[in-house]
Amino acid sequence: MNKQILRLAIPNILSNLSIPLLSSVDTAVMGHLNSEVYLGAIALGSMIFNFIYWGFGFLRMGTTGLTAQVFGSKNNSEIQNTLFRSVLIGVSLGFVLFFLQNIIAEISFYLIKGSPEVENYASEYFHIRIFAAPATLAMYSIHGWFLGMQNSKYPLYISLFVNILNIILNLFFVYQLDMKVSGIALGTVISQYLGLIFSIILIVKSYSNYLSKINFRKIIDKEKLIRFFKVNTDIFIRTLLLIFAISFFTAKSAEFDNVTLAANFILFQLWLIVSYGVDGFAFAAESLVGKYIGANENSNVKKVIKFSFYWGISLSAFLGVVYFFFENEILKIYTNQTEVIETAMVFMIWIVFSPIINSISFIWDGIFIGATKTREMLISMIMSVLVFFLPSYYITKDVFGNHSIWFALTIFMVMRGLTLSIFYFTKFKKQLN
Repeated sequence: MNKQILRLAIPNILSNLSIPLLSSVDTAVMGHLNSEVYLGAIALGSMIFNFIYWGFGFLRMGTTGLTAQVFGSKNNSEIQNTLFRSVLIGVSLGFVLFFLQNIIAEISFYLIKGSPEVENYASEYFHIRIFAAPATLAMYSIHGWFLGMQNSKYPLYISLFVNILNIILNLFFVYQLDMKVSGIALGTVISQYLGLIFSIILIVKSYSNYLSKINFRKIIDKEKLIRFFKVNTDIFIRTLLLIFAISFFTAKSAEFDNVTLAANFILFQLWLIVSYGVDGFAFAAESLVGKYIGANENSNVKKVIKFSFYWGISLSAFLGVVYFFFENEILKIYTNQTEVIETAMVFMIWIVFSPIINSISFIWDGIFIGATKTREMLISMIMSVLVFFLPSYYITKDVFGNHSIWFALTIFMVMRGLTLSIFYFTKFKKQLN
């Protein structure tokens, strides 16, 4: 069982960690310029795209599940149709975002209150990076399709290709062409489209036997389209609530001064590294729990759950220890601005304890998705955001200042793990006995 978990988890961990690695490099590049304004602009601009793109995470999840089902039934024509259908939806949504960019920007910067200079640079970043939307969402679909085809290596290759290329381009545009914020955005756009081309090459190279003459009628089949969106409704709403919580965190950070915003953004990169790393085991749990539930092997479902928690919590504990002993050295990687480092050190304690707290909810997410118990996930998220996260912040904000937003985020993650644990022990586990 451990071998199966690691075989699936390791490629996903490497793929996932390349995402915060890119964000961390962007942060480090901006953090070493002569003003914290650039770092604040990247923080706000990235938050907007996190809100947008994470909301469309169902493209990956939904495509994985639907592809795996038709792959298991050896329905080759529907395997192709599922790919093209999902990519068509992804590209279409990408163009919708592009054409609505002015409305999105106006709403976003109305809700976020940064300084005028930060907002000006963040707007510049947004209007360049939005050009990548069709390619980004198309790759979400392709990523999910590869996972549904039981291929976890190609998503890793694509992620590494895109993110390494993005880092190189960002360094070139910022340091060689002195483009600053616009250089970071342009590097992202170019790398996304080249990544899409690379993804298509991998499909043609390795899956040509599944590709035949395109039947557009079958691709836009009404029933198939309705099913695609229906199975993802709970996940979509849950994801929006998660994005709201994270965006609320960033928006409230922006209400402080630019130094606090920059410090919070750096600390949040460390917070994200844990989530992306542990999600590798969550993805493994998602795949194996679904597999064994489908095979009616409940004893193996329990084993997957037990060992997934062992591995996820172990990785989290290791990261927490690293953060504790090397906090100052880690912060200096992101910025050389003394004031930002000193401010981040004040709030670093929240990051040290976050890995183990957060890992519990991350692993439960994978288990519940694999069991297709998405309604429980939605209820858990609604309670965690509305009943605990928001009240925790508003009750403490006048007393604790910036600590209040970190306190609220911690309570949010504790309650996600606790509510899903309750659902498991009161409902899910009984079905496995």
